[in-house]
Amino acid sequence: MARSVGRGPGREALLQLKPRLDALYAAYDVEHVVSDPIWVVRRYPEAADREVVAFCAAALAFGRVQSILQSLESLLEVMGPRPARFVQEFEPVRDGRALASLGHRWIRGVDLVALLWVLRQMIARAGSIEGFFAGGHPAEAVTVAEALESFSRRALALDLTAAYGRVPARPGVAYFFSRPSTGGACKRLNLFLRWMVRADRVDVGHWTHVRPSQLVIPLDTHVIRVGRCLRLTRRVTPGWRMAAEITTVLRQLDADDPVRYDFALCHLGMMDACGLGTARRDEHCPLRGACHPVMPRRRRTA
Repeated sequence: MARSVGRGPGREALLQLKPRLDALYAAYDVEHVVSDPIWVVRRYPEAADREVVAFCAAALAFGRVQSILQSLESLLEVMGPRPARFVQEFEPVRDGRALASLGHRWIRGVDLVALLWVLRQMIARAGSIEGFFAGGHPAEAVTVAEALESFSRRALALDLTAAYGRVPARPGVAYFFSRPSTGGACKRLNLFLRWMVRADRVDVGHWTHVRPSQLVIPLDTHVIRVGRCLRLTRRVTPGWRMAAEITTVLRQLDADDPVRYDFALCHLGMMDACGLGTARRDEHCPLRGACHPVMPRRRRTA
């Protein structure tokens, strides 16, 4: 069971935090201020291409950002100038050879073949990735939790033999289709949804079947660090419950668009401006005074 620590911010603290977060959002809501895969997605003018590139970019969004970008660019080089068309016509045997040498951390070329093959089947069945996702998304849902369960379960029920031959008990492609019920934060899927549902100078916002109010924050190490520092979560164990708790608090600041602060909070952490757990505390943090960094404990000496 996940442990909790401390108390979340009260209403007065939230009211004081909101203008600080709004200013931070405005500062980071500018293209190319920081390195991020979303800028690669924005290179493509067509919505269908953006959807496919965004899913691939989010699927590979683990590890160092430069490694993510390098792996993504290698994949897109194979897919060519029209990624959506490449996926719609993708044949694992014919086209998979060009992917065999690719990979990202523990993801192998064959897992990328399986990913593109799954995306092709989604698009063939529902017209788009959005159409496939919407098939399991109740319009009245408070969050996308139920939809993510359905989406990932149905995705992994599609044919994988054309990619793997004999499908492993735990195929690598399953890593791209996590579910809230397993306890994981579903960070990469939530990141993809943020890109496709929200619309500003960062997120492309092409989807219409999901509302920004239903999104859940993509929980990564940077959001965890800043979220704990701002007391947006009492939990110390990362996972879906922590992501939901942070989102619930942010919904008090913006009920219609609680995840709007994600890009800024993530990159605040990436730039090492948060002093949580360090001796310098919040000396370099733009949210200084609103956060509560904890000094590292000194080891006892004999």
